[in-house]
Amino acid sequence: MAVLALLIVPISGCKTAQKEMTKVSLCEVTHSIFYAPQYVAINLGFFEEEGIEIELSNGQGADKVMAAVLSNSVDIGFAGPEAAIYVYNEGKEDYTEVFAQLTKRDGSFLMARQPDPNFNWNKIKGKHVIAGRKGGVPYMTLEYVVRKNGLDPAKDANLDTSVQFALMAGAFTGGTGDYVALFEPTASMLEAEGKGYIVASIGKESGEIPYTAYFAKKSFISKNSGLIERFTRAIYKGQQWVKTHTPKEIAEAVASSFPDTSVELLTTVAQRYKEIDAWNDNPVMKKEAFELLQTVMTEAGELSKPAPYDKVVNNTFAEKVIAGS
Repeated sequence: MAVLALLIVPISGCKTAQKEMTKVSLCEVTHSIFYAPQYVAINLGFFEEEGIEIELSNGQGADKVMAAVLSNSVDIGFAGPEAAIYVYNEGKEDYTEVFAQLTKRDGSFLMARQPDPNFNWNKIKGKHVIAGRKGGVPYMTLEYVVRKNGLDPAKDANLDTSVQFALMAGAFTGGTGDYVALFEPTASMLEAEGKGYIVASIGKESGEIPYTAYFAKKSFISKNSGLIERFTRAIYKGQQWVKTHTPKEIAEAVASSFPDTSVELLTTVAQRYKEIDAWNDNPVMKKEAFELLQTVMTEAGELSKPAPYDKVVNNTFAEKVIAGS
């Protein structure tokens, strides 16, 4: 009986621990190693340490992620913060607040049909570029880079916004376009297969922009402030871990999130993102970066008036977890 009692205690203890876990539904804009700190936080148990069980889904576009958040289909959205700016400017009373930033520059790469070690942006003049969804940060950042290099995106190249985000790689390999802007690991997979070649980092060209961040409805944040703090702490742990580990270690940590991609390829991708300084090392969104994003949106003709930083961005939780670390 004593042995039985000893066996019962750990089992009942496990049940108690399971009951204390809070399930959080998180919708990500796409599934990419670009979001390595998030997958590190999931796979290495940082969310679990905070009593959170992540239920992850793929929205395949910032607009779809935001729609899921606004309809209460998911708790937290993860996409470009432009989605939160649009919602605020629509005048919704229960608008969304950005509470943690993950990446700080564009994570997509421009791909050509042939290797081009001497690529310069003038080479897209008169060419067909599969560019992403109009109004999304990937497309607007590409436009910004094109302008930065002295070209007019409306006249000098055909920036095609008709192809859905999830179908861009397939359209390119199927023969559409001279160039395509793709995220990792898709870009490196195409290159490994000889179906496309990376010629430029859009993020390296654009500079620091708050590219992807976590947001939720104001009402959800207000009712679940403790949960949001714990969620943000898990993300911060992931960011700090990625900052202090090698590309190979990062690849090994996220490998289970990318079962169809080799650790070797994931290492190559992680190295690329390290080289362009893609990842925030803390969840705070800086005001100057937020304002640059709105400049990019305004130049793209997608923003008629800027949204106030202190309304759209809520750094309370990010600042608290950093202070307590």
